[in-house]
Amino acid sequence: MVHFTCDLCGKDLTACGDPRYVVKIEAFPGFDPTEITEDDLDEDPMEAVSQILQRDEQLSAEETSTPLRKGFRFDLCPGCHGKFLKDPLGKEFLRSFDFSKN
Repeated sequence: MVHFTCDLCGKDLTACGDPRYVVKIEAFPGFDPTEITEDDLDEDPMEAVSQILQRDEQLSAEETSTPLRKGFRFDLCPGCHGKFLKDPLGKEFLRSFDFSKN
């Protein structure tokens, strides 16, 4: 039997019989295409490709191993699911901290 627990509060979702909610989040770089100008059409595309390939060869292993796309999957109990829907980025939680100004 598969065992599920809430990824936020740790509640056992298998034994209690409460519904389980699945939250999937995907992070990836945004792409905003730019407008093509006459100068873009005059450029040599093969030269641009060559420059990109040369730049990529010079990147460190750390820079190339960082994934551009990352997915997350969480199982939540009904209570945590409701809290997530009200504040998906946790902004209210962060505002609740009161740091002293030393």
